[in-house]
Amino acid sequence: MKIKLHLLCIPLVFVMILSGQLAYYAIILFSLLWHEAGHLIAALLCGVKVKSCVITPYGGEIQFENPAVVQASSLLWIALGGPIATIIGIGLAFFMPELLATRLISVQLVLLAVNIVPIIPLDGGRLFLAWLFLHHPRAQLVESYYWLSFVVSTILLFITLLFLPQSIFLAIIILFIWLQAWKEWHYRKYRIAFEKYVMNRLT
Repeated sequence: MKIKLHLLCIPLVFVMILSGQLAYYAIILFSLLWHEAGHLIAALLCGVKVKSCVITPYGGEIQFENPAVVQASSLLWIALGGPIATIIGIGLAFFMPELLATRLISVQLVLLAVNIVPIIPLDGGRLFLAWLFLHHPRAQLVESYYWLSFVVSTILLFITLLFLPQSIFLAIIILFIWLQAWKEWHYRKYRIAFEKYVMNRLT
């Protein structure tokens, strides 16, 4: 399994260096790795083989070796793995020195809050998508959900841009989410064709 750092993490590092918060970024990076470890452990427990993992500004992107054979219930637990790990991390932070604990908890809470937003590509979106596969396996609903994710991420991006430069850190994260949502929407026909096959297999 390959683990990589996404290119958009680089401007995030520069922002932290220029603002004198490199140590703070180390906490962010640790939190992201911890969060992603939750997804990987969940995949391991579900017996799903992972091809690669890309660490992004909001968490990570996991690619399965054979996504066509991954059950919707496994997708649900894998998506839950990250938030569960983050919640555990928040709990463990209370046993750390106060200065470190305060920063770690604040980062973990932001990470959790961002990831549970129910849009693709976030964990909340993956959870909702898995729920659709389980309860309403229809390609039209999935396509509508991709469109809704793109619209919501566009609105969030505009809101964060209105509050620059104070919102620069959040704007970088939302920009990445927007790019991922746009990519998912742009390639929706190919994804819907694949998901039709998955849904036919599941029903």
